[in-house]
Parts: sequence; C-alpha cells; structure tokens
Amino acid sequence: MPSGSFARFVLLVFAWLACMLFVWWFASPVLAWPISLLAEIASRVALPDLVQAIEQHGDKITFVTSLHGANATVAAAAGGLVSDDIDVRHFTFGLPLLAALILAAGAPHRARNLLIGYAILLPFQTWGVIAEFLEDIAVGFGPGVASQTGFSAWQREVIAFGYQFGALILPTVVPAVVWVLMHRRLLEDFVRKRAR
Repeated sequence: MPSGSFARFVLLVFAWLACMLFVWWFASPVLAWPISLLAEIASRVALPDLVQAIEQHGDKITFVTSLHGANATVAAAAGGLVSDDIDVRHFTFGLPLLAALILAAGAPHRARNLLIGYAILLPFQTWGVIAEFLEDIAVGFGPGVASQTGFSAWQREVIAFGYQFGALILPTVVPAVVWVLMHRRLLEDFVRKRAR
C-alpha cells in the first residue's frame, strides 16, 4: 500500500478485522489444537505431578489434575479429581488483529506472513492458557485445592503476575510488535508522508 494514506489503511484494518473476528470465532477449535499440544508438552516437562492429562473440547482445553476437589464445582465426576477448563479464545484474540493488520498492509507474501505470525504467537498463547490453569489451582479454586499444590506464597504471587501478563498484555502487545517488525518499511512510509 505504498500509495495509500494512513486513514485508508486504518479503514482497511477495521474492515479486515470484522472479517477476521468472524473467521477466528468459528476456527477457534482448530486454532486451539496446537496450543493444546504445546500445553501438554510443557505440562509433562514442568508439571508432571500436577497434570494427569490434557484434553481439548472445541475451543476449550481441559487440564485433568491429580488434585482432589472439595466441592462439585471444581471436582470431576470420576474420583473427585480437579479438572479445569480454559477457554482458548481468552488468549488468542490478538490473532484476528494481526491478520487484519497484515492483510490491510497489502505487502507481498501475506500468506507467509500470516503463517509466521501465527507460529510466533503460539508460545505466548500457550503461556496464557497454562498461566490461567496455574492461577486457578493456586488461588481460584480455594484453599482446599491450593494447599495440595505445594506452592508457596511467593510462587502464588508469581503465578498471579504471570496470569495477568498472559491474559492482558501478551494477547494485545505481541501481535502489534510482530506486525511492526514485519512491516517497518510501511510505517516508515507513513512517517515520511506525515513529515511532508
């Protein structure tokens, strides 16, 4: 979009964003699969005593733990084990924004940039999913479950910070940073035109 104005670019972003939000909403179960896989790998390495299994049900990732729940809201029917459903959409909402920015820029290799951007976002989205799970078992499900985790007070604080960072900062900032790094020349053109 070298000849386009910044206002035209913004309008294109909003138009593409409406389309990409629709696609993202219905494609979330497919987009959740790699996150589920990465969460399972990370859990097997870092949390082998806490996580027994990870299952995906549509856009939800369920962590089945070795913890026992004191009430029916956190305990699964089988054996009273705690399970936690995480909605992947809470951590992937930056993906439609990134797609809209890439498509509105009109640069060559859009399909490649979309795939690269998606791959870059995956670890950050997985961070958010795992951080929400940890926050739930360390704080959200109450002291009966939290006491079984063995987390100390400072570890619960770190988990809470990691969850806030993964839920509020990463889903919005990382897509913007990825787009800026991919489209520096377009931004430089906008700045040059504004300086004239």
